[in-house]
Formats: sequence, structure tokens, C-alpha cells
Amino acid sequence: MSAVGNAEILSVRLHSIRYAAPDINVYEFRPLDGGNLPLFTAGAHIDLHLAPGMVRSYSLMNSQDERHRYAVAVKKEANGRGGSKAVHDDLRVGQELSISTPLNNFPLNESASRSVLVAGGIGITPIYCMAQCLNALGCDWELHYAARSRKYAAFLSDLEAFGSRVRFHFDDEAGESVMDMAAMVGGQPEATHFYCCGPLPMMAAFEEALAERPDEYVHLEYFKAAAPVIAEGGYEVVLQRSGQTVTIEPGQTILDAVLALGIDAPFSCMEGICGSCEVKVIEGIPDHHDFVLSKEEQAKNEKTMICCSGSRTPRLVLDL
Repeated sequence: MSAVGNAEILSVRLHSIRYAAPDINVYEFRPLDGGNLPLFTAGAHIDLHLAPGMVRSYSLMNSQDERHRYAVAVKKEANGRGGSKAVHDDLRVGQELSISTPLNNFPLNESASRSVLVAGGIGITPIYCMAQCLNALGCDWELHYAARSRKYAAFLSDLEAFGSRVRFHFDDEAGESVMDMAAMVGGQPEATHFYCCGPLPMMAAFEEALAERPDEYVHLEYFKAAAPVIAEGGYEVVLQRSGQTVTIEPGQTILDAVLALGIDAPFSCMEGICGSCEVKVIEGIPDHHDFVLSKEEQAKNEKTMICCSGSRTPRLVLDL
């Protein structure tokens, strides 16, 4: 097992592929030696190393109590960056591949007095994992799941088994109306923790509905960036460990420049949503554009995501 960035890399075998919904398959990975995999917590993801230069992050959907497997659900995106297409078209049962150990940018507060989970489409993947955890712990929770129709809802029968804790919203059964976020939030106790993963319009509505709630009670997981990466350039980056200095040109990200130098920096989404490219800041003030760090973490300026963030100072020194 080798290390890359904040995660370890291990070899696994694709044990099974099963259908979950149109264009959505579940991929189950198991260790080559039949032993145990590293522990993970609800909300975590793993990186699949699909091809040279193609690393993609996918949320774990199975119970965190399981040690023998990791399971991810992948939706084939016709207009994506090629990762989901590679998973659907190229992976075969029995195949060995490299993955990262789990990382968690979307952790579940297991001690919360109440939790409300919200998911849209394939965003159900980490939310389903959270539901399993909360249910096993006997916590007070509920889940709101929106999909185009029952046909397109992944894990429908599994979620129905939770009974009244899960509320479904299917567009074709609701006159094409969207989920009422304000109604979902209204009346919830002050100490309720809210979690959401879904398409951008849902995320925006969720944030708007919870604008008056303290940030520490509102948790979001993006699977697509809300805005294009800003690459203004015009500053200098010093790579402390590598002993190199590079000027970031307009239209170039720090990650672009680092890779051009031949430095093997970890990355995956290239949109600031997975956290794979997180780097410690030694000197300077980053210009944060990620969706991983909290507002408090960004204000500390102790780390930055080099795939999307820039610099507010003429010089930025990084632990690379």
C-alpha cells in the first residue's frame, strides 16, 4: 500500500456489478487477500484510479460497519468528463484496480439530537450510507429523496424498508413541482443537523432555506461545482519541499503548473469538490474557490485546494 496526498493507495478486485436504476450501477470492491479494508465513516468517498491521469471520486453507499467491501453507485453521465463512462464501459467483474483509502469531506455528526437528510438523484449515495448509520445507532432522523420518477430512484426498495422516516418526491407524481425546502426545514428543532447532496438547483434551494441556521448545522456535498474554476493567474507559487518556484499564468491553475513541472500531486475532480488535491499553506493567503472547506477553515488559510483556488498575495508558499 502506497501513499498519495492524504490517502493511501491499495489494490482491490471488482467483486460485482449490479443494476440500481437506469444508467446507475453499483460497483462492489473487495480486498485481494479476502481480509478487511480500512475503516470508513458515513459520508466518505474513495478515488478510483481508472487510467493514467483519470482519477474519479465516488461516495461509499454501504454500511460503515462493513469491513469486507466498499460499494459505490455510479451514474453514467453523457456530458461528463469521461470517468463515469469509463466505469460503465470498461470495468469488469474480477478486474484488479487501485483505489484510495476513504476520505471524508462530508462527515456525519453521530451525536446530533436530530438529523435531516436530503438527496436528489445520484446524490442519494452518501445519504443512504448516513441513513444506515443513523438507523443502526437508533438516532432521530428523517430522509427526503427527490428523483424524476420511481423508475429513476436508486435503492428505492431499500429506502422504503425504513418506513415513514423516508419521504419521497417524484417529479412526475408531483406535477413537475420541486421539493419544498422551506416546508422541509420549517418546524425542525434548532439543534437539527441538515445534510444535502444533489443537483445544483437543489443545493441552492437547500442553502437558501437554511440561510438563517448556524453554519455548523448545515452540511453539503457537491458532486458538481456550482461555478467554473477561476484561473486568473499572475502570482508566484513556491513549492517548499520540491525547491521549485513557478509563476501561475492567466488561465492556469496551481495544479496545472505543478503537474507541468512533473510533480506527482494527487487530484481527482479538478473542480474543488473532492478534497484530493488539498495542500498545506506555509505562507501567503489563498483565494479559496473550493466546496470542501468550511468558511471557518477557509478563513484560517492553513490549507488550499490547488485544482481551483488561487492566491490573494503575490507569493504563495505550499507544502509540496
